[in-house]
Amino acid sequence: MSGYYLAARQLEFFKGRSKASPNTDSLADALSLAQHHDAVSGTSKQHVANDYAKRLAIGYAEAEEVVGESLSCIAESASKGGCKGPTNKFQQCLLLNISYCPPSEVDLSKGKSLVVVVYNSLGWKREDVIRIPVINENVAVKDAGGKEIESQLLPLLNDSVGIRDYYSKAYLGLASNVTPKYWLAFTASLPPLGFNTYFISSSSSTASRPASTSSQVYDTKVSQNDTVEIGPGNLKLIYSGKGQLTQYINSRSLVKESVEQSYSYYAGDDGSKDKQASGAYIFRPNGTYSINAEGQDVFTVLRGPLLDEVHQRISSWIYQITRVYKGKEHAEVEFTVGPIPIEDGIGKEVVTKITTTVRDYRKDWELQVNQPIAGNYYPINLGLYMQDNSSEFSILVDRSVGGSSIVDGQLELMLHRRLLFDDSRGVGEALNETVCVLEDCRGLTIVGKYFLRIDPLREGAKWRRLYGQEIYSPLLLAFAEQDGDSWASSHIATFSAMEPSYALPDNVAILTLQELNDGKVLLRLAHLYEVGEDKDLSVMASVELKKVFPNKKINRITETSLSANQERVEMEKKRLVWKVEGSSGEEPKVVRGGPIDPTTLVVQLAPMEIRTFHITFD
Repeated sequence: MSGYYLAARQLEFFKGRSKASPNTDSLADALSLAQHHDAVSGTSKQHVANDYAKRLAIGYAEAEEVVGESLSCIAESASKGGCKGPTNKFQQCLLLNISYCPPSEVDLSKGKSLVVVVYNSLGWKREDVIRIPVINENVAVKDAGGKEIESQLLPLLNDSVGIRDYYSKAYLGLASNVTPKYWLAFTASLPPLGFNTYFISSSSSTASRPASTSSQVYDTKVSQNDTVEIGPGNLKLIYSGKGQLTQYINSRSLVKESVEQSYSYYAGDDGSKDKQASGAYIFRPNGTYSINAEGQDVFTVLRGPLLDEVHQRISSWIYQITRVYKGKEHAEVEFTVGPIPIEDGIGKEVVTKITTTVRDYRKDWELQVNQPIAGNYYPINLGLYMQDNSSEFSILVDRSVGGSSIVDGQLELMLHRRLLFDDSRGVGEALNETVCVLEDCRGLTIVGKYFLRIDPLREGAKWRRLYGQEIYSPLLLAFAEQDGDSWASSHIATFSAMEPSYALPDNVAILTLQELNDGKVLLRLAHLYEVGEDKDLSVMASVELKKVFPNKKINRITETSLSANQERVEMEKKRLVWKVEGSSGEEPKVVRGGPIDPTTLVVQLAPMEIRTFHITFD
């Protein structure tokens, strides 16, 4: 939702902020509340967690209107000479991650086309594979210029349909009228701070389509004596016939490493020995137990021109899909975990462990550790990595989780928890969340992703920083329908707020682009890299604001503090200078970007620097 809010504020600025509602303020309020440590970590009572969710839902509903109106306004502005009240109504899909998206589940066999507008909130060009549920088998995807592009169909699994039906009823109170059969995948190419439009329509047959385009589903059941290679691009993952990941090979970077992945759970301590149970606050494992794949038919491979998938049934309550894309050099792992079984009376904290031949190095320190597992767990918000003398192994996450490296050469992530006792730290409840549809209540099921990659030493930071931004700022999708080719005559299909030939440097991100109530615009730019983190990108960067805002004239720009509540010049006057005992008295020089020239309007950013501005446009 934070990524959605970032995009919604940008679109609100492009259209012009409305004095009346709708606007993005409700979502801002809900998100600020959800930054509370009990909301992030899950250490709130259940009725408080429900209130967080309710506020986010209310804020989203209003921001959704802003996004829909803004996209319509921009898309229709070419024919109307400006936005004078958009006529088109875009729809969006909040529950796309559980394959619930009514706007894309329309019957295209009757001559209609689905219009998909894909917005990129990042300041650089971007390519990514879009996946949406569809009900038709023979479909074609065309780009903004009317050219048919490569696409791929993947089956929608029974597990996904079950989660979709149950949770759409639980969250929306709605039973779906149709059940999509497939995921449609295609590659979207996006300009910085802008969108492209794609058109999905019925195709008479697969035979009449370009040879490079495929809707064929390749379904390979693997025998236990085989080894299987997946990946249509530079990255190859090698599996044994029993479904065990064994090797990671990148033909471009020449990385070749042994890799294994497994699931296990920590049994929650019931507190019977010393009255300290595992709970919302206290992670207190009472033994580690492996979760092994059940049965023989647990390993299925789907192949296609854009991506390969490996489907694995780990247990009756864990399902995993590993994806390798043609144009990417990392693996994407989607996990479905839950409901965690508790019939044995034992709470469980579920982890996945990835083991490589890359071994970590740490400095030693004097620390008495009574809980060697819990004592080495850390909050993981973007990712974690380890390195040895030749390689770096990185994992990025799509949500805040716990993580660690308990064993050399191994990283682990905690994916889900369900516990049966209160830990006496103030919550007054066991961490045993359930979801109900009428009288049918079940333990919580989660669907999430993590991303893994192995690089040569000192080359992993670029992927972690750049792809980390893509995870945090997912592409925003909006849907509409059209009859015939009416869309092209009344809408622009491509938009970028920046000068056509310009993009932000790879080491700079826009954190905030927001129109304020007083008409000023708040802009925050951040250098993504630490000092010395990357040999090419841990350097001074420059952003040309005239090219970021080519269609607007900057009248005044003022640098402020990070929180934008005082001017930087005034803040510098008030800064305290500390006399540190034993120091020479001279402050160490910190490299920072210089003052902004009002004529050139170029902003410099040094590594780790964030700069904040109030801008007034003519």
